[in-house]
Amino acid sequence: MTLKKPALDPQTLEPRTGSGYPEPYRSRVLPREKRPLGNALGLTKIGINQTILPPGKESSMRHWHTHEEEFVYVLSGEVVLITDAGEQTLTPGTCAGFPLGTRDGHQLVNRGTVPAVYLEVSNRDPADGAFYPDVDLQFHGADAEVKFTRKDGSRF
Repeated sequence: MTLKKPALDPQTLEPRTGSGYPEPYRSRVLPREKRPLGNALGLTKIGINQTILPPGKESSMRHWHTHEEEFVYVLSGEVVLITDAGEQTLTPGTCAGFPLGTRDGHQLVNRGTVPAVYLEVSNRDPADGAFYPDVDLQFHGADAEVKFTRKDGSRF
């Protein structure tokens, strides 16, 4: 059966498999797959990705956003959520949210033996940047001339 908009089968979308992170951070997240559900459905105010995170990989470096809120919902597998408060395991049907203005870095890590599948939801703010408390990295925004630098401003 072929679905028509506003319905969508995520498996019909070509996954994004790259990362904007410079090394040594890129190899910590790849390979992972992100299917841009929001884009495919024409959504412009919120971004929604279906992400597949293989065993042993990280969703991102632990970070917090300057202009965006985030929400994750686990569909299958399990991930370890790491925040300032420590670690906790998210299993299918559980979720986590990161409100704007919360400077609590967050990250998901797949320490299991099967791929984890989850939804990532956020508002789309072109002014958004990100801070990474555990690594020497700063994100200046998707529209910035230099997207990632070290914390001292130097380029990779």
